[in-house]
Amino acid sequence: MPHADVAPSSGGIAAGVLMCVMSMSSIQFGSALSAPIINAYGPAGATWLRLVFASIALALIVRPKIMSYSRSQWLGVLALGSVSAFMTASFFSAIARIPLGLAVAIEFLGPLLVATLGLGLSRQLLWPVFAAVGVLLLAYDGEEWVGNLPGILFAIGAGAGWACYILLTKKVGNAFQGLEGLSMSLLVAAVVSTPFGYASAVPHLTGFGLLEIAGLALLVPLLPYVLEMVALRRMPTSSFGILMSLEPAIGAFAGFVILAQPMTPSQMFGTALVVSASIGATVFAAKG
Repeated sequence: MPHADVAPSSGGIAAGVLMCVMSMSSIQFGSALSAPIINAYGPAGATWLRLVFASIALALIVRPKIMSYSRSQWLGVLALGSVSAFMTASFFSAIARIPLGLAVAIEFLGPLLVATLGLGLSRQLLWPVFAAVGVLLLAYDGEEWVGNLPGILFAIGAGAGWACYILLTKKVGNAFQGLEGLSMSLLVAAVVSTPFGYASAVPHLTGFGLLEIAGLALLVPLLPYVLEMVALRRMPTSSFGILMSLEPAIGAFAGFVILAQPMTPSQMFGTALVVSASIGATVFAAKG
């Protein structure tokens, strides 16, 4: 997941690595486990329900001082919350149509482009090219194309949202104390998604469904955010970025285990290309 720059502490790198792996696993397995929710309530409804639960839970913990924020702080959380809602809805719409591993790989192109363009070196555009080749390999199973155009477009939209999210997270993170910026942006995201998700979700809600959604909201986004924030305080940002590059591989594994979405050798190689491209861009950014 995207993150703001945080200064690491001197120790606890091993614990930080474990937290990164737990965060990525929570995100990807949480996404895979969301398939029944998406089928029941639709991508927009599932997005709204998850954001409502996550925003309420975090607000109860953080207790943001809503009346004390400046105009610039409000503009920041309004932008970040809107992007969060768009990114989540786009990703859920994508995984409802194409395999999880492919959706994650396409979405990952967004932050990869941000990292690459931030270097200011045209030769570093090779990394997105490698990743794009990997995505093409993922999209073909040796017999037919496994993706469809709407699903791919939604995944691209999620990637664009993720890229914007990275830039906005840094701004909001610097403007607020602790988790207040995150809490406020989630509240905004829940409000923004209400017109799109309320009608498709509420008529089908059940008691068990509410419990299921609450558990999934814990897996994504609450637990990953907390784990990543603590991890960044225990390890260098560059090391964090390299570890998070494994997310497409974990997404493919989650799709295989939870959703029975097998991969051919060429698709595994495609996943490896996306991961390698992300690691390469991260390493060069750290050196740059």
